[in-house]
Amino acid sequence: MWHDNETTVDYLNFGVVADACAKLLQQARGEPISVGISGGWGAGKTSLVKMVAQRLEALNKPDENTYVLVTFNPWLYQDFDSARNALLQLVGDEVLERARKDDVLYEKAKRLLKRINILRLVQLGGEAAATYFTGVPVGMIGRAMQRFGLIGKGDDDEKDAEGNDKKEGGDGLLKPAEPVSLPGEIQAFRLALEALLEELKITLVVFVDDLDRCLPKTAISTLESIRLLLFIKRSAFVVAADNDFIKGAVRVHFAGTGIKDEVATNYFDKLIQVPLQVPRLGVNEAKAYIALLLMQRAREDKVFDQMKFETALEAVSKRLREAWRGDSVTLEFLEAQVGVGDQHMVDLMKLADGLAPLLTRSLAVDGNPRLMKRFLNTVFLRSSLAEPQGIKLDLEALAKWHLLERCAPTLATALANMVTSESDGRVAALKAAEDATTLGQELALPFDANDSFVHQWLGLAPQLGGEDLRPLLHLSRDTETRDFGTDNLTVVGRDLRDALAAATARNAPLTEAITRAGAVQAGVAMARAWALQASKRTWRSAADVLMLIETCKVFAQHGPAAAELLAKAPAAAIGSGLIPELTAQQWAKPVLEAWLAHPDADRAVKRAIEQMNRRGN
Repeated sequence: MWHDNETTVDYLNFGVVADACAKLLQQARGEPISVGISGGWGAGKTSLVKMVAQRLEALNKPDENTYVLVTFNPWLYQDFDSARNALLQLVGDEVLERARKDDVLYEKAKRLLKRINILRLVQLGGEAAATYFTGVPVGMIGRAMQRFGLIGKGDDDEKDAEGNDKKEGGDGLLKPAEPVSLPGEIQAFRLALEALLEELKITLVVFVDDLDRCLPKTAISTLESIRLLLFIKRSAFVVAADNDFIKGAVRVHFAGTGIKDEVATNYFDKLIQVPLQVPRLGVNEAKAYIALLLMQRAREDKVFDQMKFETALEAVSKRLREAWRGDSVTLEFLEAQVGVGDQHMVDLMKLADGLAPLLTRSLAVDGNPRLMKRFLNTVFLRSSLAEPQGIKLDLEALAKWHLLERCAPTLATALANMVTSESDGRVAALKAAEDATTLGQELALPFDANDSFVHQWLGLAPQLGGEDLRPLLHLSRDTETRDFGTDNLTVVGRDLRDALAAATARNAPLTEAITRAGAVQAGVAMARAWALQASKRTWRSAADVLMLIETCKVFAQHGPAAAELLAKAPAAAIGSGLIPELTAQQWAKPVLEAWLAHPDADRAVKRAIEQMNRRGN
C-alpha cells in the first residue's frame, strides 16, 4: 500500500520548484522573506516543503550562515494549546538549543524565553495580565510569575538577610511598580530575537504546514503569531496552505463586519511576499506519477529490480523536466523503462497510460496526487481480498470498475443494479455500449452519449460487458451493499449451466448431464446458459439454440420457457441456418410462424420456413 506521508522522493517534477524556492530564500541574504505555497488538499504541499528544506540544508556555511529549520504544524495544537503560543515556544526552544555552547548567548536566549512566557501568560488575561501591565504581582498567578522570575521582587523582597537594601530588584524582566506597554514588550522581543540570530549566524526558517486543516480560529491565531515574528532579519517563513481556505477563515474571523473578498485576499497578501502555487498535474505528470507508483509497488513485491526502478525514476524525471520540448510520457516510453519482455510490468504501464487521462480530467479526482494514491490503494486492497475468496480478477478490471465508482457513481449504480443472478452477472447494455464505442456508434441509456468520460471509460481495457461482474461488485462492498438476488442452482445445476453454455453440438455426455440434473435444475440451467451466451450469439447457427433444443428433448415441459426465450430474438438478425433444427421442435412452431409474418425477417429465412413446412405436410 502507498502511505499518505510527505516525501522528498520526487515523482511529480516538483524538484525544479523546490530549487527555485530554496534559491529565493538564499538570495534574501538575511533580509526577512515570506513565501506562501498554495494548493488544495492532497496537492503535494507538504512534500514540496520537505524538498525545500532538504535543499536549504545543503546550502549551510557554518562560518557565515546556517539555516535552522523549524517545522510548525498548528493542527497538532488545536484544542490543546494556543497555536500562537506553541509557535513562539518552538522558536524560543530552537534558539536556546543553538545558543547552548556559548554562555553569554545562552543567557540571552533564556531571557528571550522569559519574554515568550510573559506573552503567553498575558494571553490568559486576569491576574496575569494585571501583573504584567502594572509590574506588581496580583493574586496567585502574579506571585507565581514573581517566583519564576518573570517580574522583579516586591518591596518586602528588596532586603537581604541583615535587612539591608539590595542593589538590584531581582532578576525578573519587570521591576516592581514598573508598568510597561504590550507593544513595547513585543518590540523588545523582536529586537532580542533579531540580535540573537545575528550573533549565532543562523537564519531561522519556519515552515508552517497543514494550516488549511485547522479550524478558522486556530488558523487566524497562527497567522497572527507569524505576524509577530515576521520581517525580523535572518528570518524566513514558508507557509503551506490553500488560499481559498485562508480567505474562508478570515471571513469567519471577521464575521458580521461585511468583509469583502478583496479584503480577505489582502489579509493573506500582507503576510506573504512571494506566492508560490503547487504545480497542477496534467495528463503527462499524472501518467508518470501512476507509473512510478506502480513500479514502486512492484519493486517492493520483488518483481521489479531496484536498479531498474532507479533508472526509470531518473529517466521519467528527465522526461518531465523536458516536456516543454514536446517529449511526452508515452506508453512506448514507459514500456521501454520496464522492458518490453516483462509482460507483468508492461500491463501495469498500460494501466497507468489508460487511467491517467481519466483521473486527471474527472472532477472527482482532478489530478490530485493524494486521491490518485488512494485510488490505487483501493484497487490493490481489493486485489488482495480476491484470492482468499476464490475470485480471479485482473488488476486492470478492478481498476476500471473502481474508476467508474469514483468518477461516475450514478452510472456505476445503474450498472450494478443490472447485475442479477438471472443474467449471471453479465450486463448486455454494457456489452452493447463497449461495442458501440469501438465502432463509433451512438450510445443508449443508461450511458450519456455527450459525456466524454463515459466514452473514454468504455474504451478502456479490458472490456467488462461480456464478463460476470458479480465478483467485481462483491469486492466493492466497501462502497455499497450488494444484492445479487437468489441463486437456486445446485452444484450439479451449475455444472450443467456451464456445459450447456460451452456446447456446440449434441453429444451423449451432455444428455446425461441434463438427465442427471433433473427437471427443475435443468430448466434453471437452460435459462442461465441462454443469458450467459447472449453477447456471443450470432442467431445464424444451430449451435446458438442447441441448449434449448437439447434440454427440451430430455424434459419436454420446458418447451414453453424455451419458446419464450427464442421469441425475444431480433427478427432481422436471424439466419436461415437456425430453421432446420427448430422446425423439428414442436415448441418452436409458434415462434417460426411469427418470424414468417414479421416484416423485418430476411426473405431467405422465410423461404426456409416455408420449405420446411411443406416437407412436414
